[in-house]
Amino acid sequence: MPRRGSIAAIAMGAALAGIASFALAADQPSYPDWRGQWMRVDRPNWTGTGVKPPLTPEYQAIYDANLADMKKGGVGDVPSTFCYPMGMPMMMNVYDPWELIVTPEVTYILTSHVNDSYRRIFTDGRDWPSDADPTFAGYSIGKWLDTDGDGTYDELQVETRNLKGPRVIDATGVPLHHDNQSVIKERFWRDKADPDMLYDELTIYDHALTKPWTRLNRATRNPDPRPNWVSDVCAEANVWMKIEGEAYYMGADGKLMPVKKDQRPPDLEHFTNKGK
Repeated sequence: MPRRGSIAAIAMGAALAGIASFALAADQPSYPDWRGQWMRVDRPNWTGTGVKPPLTPEYQAIYDANLADMKKGGVGDVPSTFCYPMGMPMMMNVYDPWELIVTPEVTYILTSHVNDSYRRIFTDGRDWPSDADPTFAGYSIGKWLDTDGDGTYDELQVETRNLKGPRVIDATGVPLHHDNQSVIKERFWRDKADPDMLYDELTIYDHALTKPWTRLNRATRNPDPRPNWVSDVCAEANVWMKIEGEAYYMGADGKLMPVKKDQRPPDLEHFTNKGK
């Protein structure tokens, strides 16, 4: 009889634990429905009329050199020109459509673009790893908030670290520090008055900047329930190449061409046959 009583007590305890676990889960807010194809609303570059990056003198000089090179016909120091992944934060400039896949443990951001155009934002409560390899997209940890207490999460706060380079902020070549110690903080939320508008507020903390720099990206949801998704292979049609730090262009005839007036050709010292 005592044994039967202990079994009953264990069963009762398990049942109560299950009820408590169910009640706890029921108290948790539900996750938002951010499905669909999200497309760019604003210009993808951080710079523009009246917007000047808060760069240190050293990195302002690098940026000025990038702009001067582009004015002459070059491409500046923009790694994605040569098929490097855009990386953070440039990959969040909504160059191409996003897809957001929300799960309790991870939120995935997939960009219909080239190279490593995806992110994993871990929301399972983990801490920063000590052995993760740096990547262009970095390591992102997020936290969901129910800001209005209506029982549904409506804001995702994210911090991204552990980045590798080379990376720039946008296609104008705004540089990030070569130490790759960037920290990027974000807030994602959907417009309560217009659920087809999604916001991503990014703030960059980087040693190339004199102060944190914030930008608000907006994306609108494509009303087509079955949108077209496009993916390209950067190297397939890329005609740009960098040799000894100089950008060159491959013409339609397959021959190397200059991109700037009076640009020097690359050094051919390793070729015994110099050609004509």
